[in-house]
Amino acid sequence: MDDNEASAIDRVADLGRGIGEYIKHQRNTAKISLRQLSRLAGVSNPYLSQIERGLRKPSAEILQQIAKGLRISAEALYVQAGILDLPAGGPVTDAVRADRDLTERQKQVLLDVYESFRGENADRAAKSTVEAQPRSEDDAAQD
Repeated sequence: MDDNEASAIDRVADLGRGIGEYIKHQRNTAKISLRQLSRLAGVSNPYLSQIERGLRKPSAEILQQIAKGLRISAEALYVQAGILDLPAGGPVTDAVRADRDLTERQKQVLLDVYESFRGENADRAAKSTVEAQPRSEDDAAQD
């Protein structure tokens, strides 16, 4: 095995540990025992324990079940697991995604509305910038 292959294996192992630590942190924050999360997610207790310890890398389907059990966004787990790229965000998007009282559908609707407002404002700002620019001599000669 060459250095590149060893490096790739190490990166995959790090992802497994990272997602396990993240799940454990989320579980502890929610004050849910391993056994409770196992039951809520429909995943065996030993398997969930292995995931948390970084010994197993769960599939996207298992991550979705765990996310439901934790009542967090499956997208957040996919990002932590390296399945999805980190979405563009900011304080507002991060707060919406982190809100445990909203359903995934409600979060998406809020984010869609927020992004549409931002897009409108960016368009408006671009138009006002163009209108505020001094006219060139060629433009003035055409009048």
